[in-house]
Amino acid sequence: MKISCVAVGKIKEKYLTEAVREYSKRLGRYCRLEITEVADEKTPDGASSAEEAAIREREGERILKSLKDDAYVIALAIEGKTLDSVELSRKIETLGTGGVSHIAFVIGGSLGLSDAVLKRADFSLSFSRMTFPHQLMRVILLEQIYRSFRIMKHEPYHK
Repeated sequence: MKISCVAVGKIKEKYLTEAVREYSKRLGRYCRLEITEVADEKTPDGASSAEEAAIREREGERILKSLKDDAYVIALAIEGKTLDSVELSRKIETLGTGGVSHIAFVIGGSLGLSDAVLKRADFSLSFSRMTFPHQLMRVILLEQIYRSFRIMKHEPYHK
């Protein structure tokens, strides 16, 4: 199975880069992982809602260009469905046994995802009603995908 992570922005902190590298290495046993970074837009202080919507749209266009037509798209969104680790594992496993060979997870920028990206998504996933920095979210997502494969394979992993 191929797993893609399409994320807005670059990771700047070394400790987060190292964590992404570690989980990418671990995931290599279970899937082909591809991480695509698309450019983020600078949000001016005091931006109006119209300016914020325009920024989401520009970032969204970049995300949509990065998504392959054959990908089952899972958008990370606060308003999405909340799953626990076992449920996420079952979802990934069910998709795979159902013939899906490519899952693309999408992480938006600081303002979230555009409506066009949310419409393209086959599923919206919420990790929490809280907001996380998108750089940290990438680490959390990769850890949960790794945990999902460990659960699928009935391999031990700390709780």
